[in-house]
Amino acid sequence: MPCSVKKMLVLAGTLLVINAPAEAQSRKKAKGTPAPVAAAQADQTDSLALRKIFDEALLRGESYDNLRYLTGTIGPRLSGSPQAQQAVEWGKATMEKAGFDRVYLQEVMVPHWVRGSKERGEIIGNKDKGVRVPVCALGGSVSTGGKLKAGVVEVHSLEEVKNLPEAAVKGKFIFYNRPFNDVLIEPGAAYGGAVDQRANGAIEAAKRGAVGALVRSMTSARDDNPHTGTMRYAEGVAKVPGAALSTNAADRLSQLLKANPDLQFELEMECITLPDEKSYNVVGEIKGSKFPQEIITVGGHLDSWDLAQGAHDDGTGCVQSMEALRLLRAAGFKPERTVRAVLFMNEENGTRGGNEYARLAAQNQETHLAAIESDGGGFTPRGFTVEGDPATVAKLARFAPLLRPYHAADVTAGHSGTDIEPLQAAVHPKALIGYKCDSQRYFDIHHTAADTFDKVNRRELELGGASMASLIYLLSKYGL
Repeated sequence: MPCSVKKMLVLAGTLLVINAPAEAQSRKKAKGTPAPVAAAQADQTDSLALRKIFDEALLRGESYDNLRYLTGTIGPRLSGSPQAQQAVEWGKATMEKAGFDRVYLQEVMVPHWVRGSKERGEIIGNKDKGVRVPVCALGGSVSTGGKLKAGVVEVHSLEEVKNLPEAAVKGKFIFYNRPFNDVLIEPGAAYGGAVDQRANGAIEAAKRGAVGALVRSMTSARDDNPHTGTMRYAEGVAKVPGAALSTNAADRLSQLLKANPDLQFELEMECITLPDEKSYNVVGEIKGSKFPQEIITVGGHLDSWDLAQGAHDDGTGCVQSMEALRLLRAAGFKPERTVRAVLFMNEENGTRGGNEYARLAAQNQETHLAAIESDGGGFTPRGFTVEGDPATVAKLARFAPLLRPYHAADVTAGHSGTDIEPLQAAVHPKALIGYKCDSQRYFDIHHTAADTFDKVNRRELELGGASMASLIYLLSKYGL
């Protein structure tokens, strides 16, 4: 294999060492141009191309205004809801207005869970004195069937529930109170270390005869915003209600339990699961000029939880994905590979949109080079995480010098995204890629009533879309 050639390039007053992609060098060699000279020319061309993309995003970007409409006019978009259907229609119209080569819908049946009236939670102590606390139903929970009052057992792991004596658990609420591990630098790692109690807590509680599960919210923030999120039930195990307590409420309940282990908790929720609804993924496409059979997907999920506007989760990912294609067009570039923007439906409580996109890709015998997902908020760009073999990760890391002026040069192995993961088994793309931004504030608002448009910064959002467009430009030009 030809070795990467290092050339020095002065760009905007910054001295950069650029590793020219091997494919570009081999093409230039075939034409008789000396490889080092060809590499420098390619690097300079690519640097100027990325500058055009970022200029367009920062001066004339459309992500922020698109997000304003999605969150403010349509609002929460839980799968199966009328607002989810409105979002599908809006996404299709927005892509058509952008002038993509092809815009179409992929039908998919999705769950339809309804929260019902506002939930009510109360800690009841001596002489029936009550303390109201902020709670919310976990997504997919059954109702309490009126007021449900029972004692409380605090635990910090699923294993602890399995090991408790039956008499200590039966007829009570299991209160999962394991917090985020705040020594971890990446909040996503802390989330991954705590979320099992939300996802599977009701199952383990029901196995031991408990009447319900109370779960500390998935955040390190100390506030009164309960965080919803999906929960699971298991076949053959009784379905008991699951609710999240805000972190302040969880701390208070834990303190009061220490003083009075016999206190009770009263929970009232009116959730219901209705029959599945027909919905859609929204797909916009620009056909490749040289390798149209090779596909690069970029996407976010169109659905959101119902407590707020779904701005960072994942309105930002949707508008950035559409904007990435628009930026390529507006900057005057025709991608060599086919590029698709996909607004996936039902990531939050089922992943049916992602599964259907992968199924259709396999059915149509498509060749997918790579897929990129933005589902970590619309904060300041940092780079990309890659699922692929070490050689593929290394190839993508060679683009880092070109991305460094825009603070998006952190290209490392790591998780990509929930909606694009089914592609791995279906069509075996060379790389699944996650857009990585500064996530320190993300879990403060994740799945809460605070996930609103005013929490999104315009420049951060537009820079993210430009970062994604830049990576697509490079992938489309050089492949993997």
